[in-house]
Amino acid sequence: MNIASGIKKEHTMKSLLAYAAPTISVMIFISIYTMIDGIFVARYVNSTALAAVNIFMPVYGLIFAIALILGTGGSALIAKKMGENKYEEARSNFTFIVICGAALGLFIMTTGLLFIQPVLELFGAGTNPQLFDYTLTYAKIILWISPFLIVQVMFETLFVTAGKPKLSLIITIIGGSTNIILDYLFIVVMNMGIEGAALATAIGMVIPAVLGILYFFVARKNILYFTKFKVEWDILLRSCINGSSEMVTNLSSSVVTMALNVLMLKFIGVDGVAAVTIMLYVMFVLTPFFMGYSVGIAPIISYNYGSQNTGQLKTIFKNSMIFISASSMIVFIFSLLLGPYIIQFMSGEGSEVYEIAKNGFWIFSISFLFMGFNIFTSMLFTALSNGKISAIISLLRTLVFVLIALLTLPFIFGVNGIWIAIPLAEFLSIIVCAFFIFRKRKVYQYI
Repeated sequence: MNIASGIKKEHTMKSLLAYAAPTISVMIFISIYTMIDGIFVARYVNSTALAAVNIFMPVYGLIFAIALILGTGGSALIAKKMGENKYEEARSNFTFIVICGAALGLFIMTTGLLFIQPVLELFGAGTNPQLFDYTLTYAKIILWISPFLIVQVMFETLFVTAGKPKLSLIITIIGGSTNIILDYLFIVVMNMGIEGAALATAIGMVIPAVLGILYFFVARKNILYFTKFKVEWDILLRSCINGSSEMVTNLSSSVVTMALNVLMLKFIGVDGVAAVTIMLYVMFVLTPFFMGYSVGIAPIISYNYGSQNTGQLKTIFKNSMIFISASSMIVFIFSLLLGPYIIQFMSGEGSEVYEIAKNGFWIFSISFLFMGFNIFTSMLFTALSNGKISAIISLLRTLVFVLIALLTLPFIFGVNGIWIAIPLAEFLSIIVCAFFIFRKRKVYQYI
């Protein structure tokens, strides 16, 4: 059987971008419909409801972390085996990893529904009765679809590994469009409030998960499809270790989001939490180029690493550095030009939330200059099956540096210290990334 030509062929800058384009588009579309979701909540419910969505984000981040650790870590192992012409093993591992993801989703759903109230109180929702009620309503609905959420996020990476990035884009558009339509129906027309927002999000995630499951059951001519599998716990463990950076990133994001919420509640109040939520939405809109490109070409890197094609690895690395450099500057410029207008969609100009978010955004946007390099480097080492280095980069970037900054800077610079934390962490992380890239260049021969 021939592997998908998109992964196997010799790649130039043009072909790399063509292969990564569907994944970049997936990330962009996800960010857009996620932000539209937030716009509906902010505009047609209230700022407290928007803050409630952000209070739940640490739990949401945990679910995403499990999906990404299995999706990205497993994809790297599967693509490497494909590069070694071990197709039957690749399909068996693929099936087993997806089943493990669904099982973990069921576990999260059960335990989450049992303990969600004390968890939300721990995250700060209990400081305001309306905030707690909104958050609890939203959380219960999302937890019910945890297995589908995990599988859906895993498929975003696994479709790329299967050589079907365009199909991933189509399915994502179907799910996202459904989410947007239902947001309008449930929130605006039916006046269902935060419950409507949660239901729209849940249905928008279940649909692509089900479509992906059906596809991998019937697409027997594809490289990857569901088949009989061996229960190989070492494969699960290696996937988790290899994808640990993505787990670290999302778990760290959950901790950092909680810290941001607590600090904003301390310094400003609920409006501050709403402003942080808007900032995170803006970041989702402006960073898909980095994440989409890195995830999109990761299977190509893994395949060429498995087939020992060092010449191609060098070409991919060089072209990736050019793309990341250019896109970082473009995203930074766009953030300065469009940031205030994006904020206006979620909070009316002149409102307290708008002013808080706008003032913080001028500082926060500096992080886009460094973020792309850090995201790509972390994904590079995941693709090279070195989850240890990838995890170290992610841990320092998304947790250690940020928390140190948040524990010190706000008490020196006030609210501005909160906004400085992320750019400072990204800047320090790029130094760490450069260290590992040059230290390991002879081992992996990508420079």
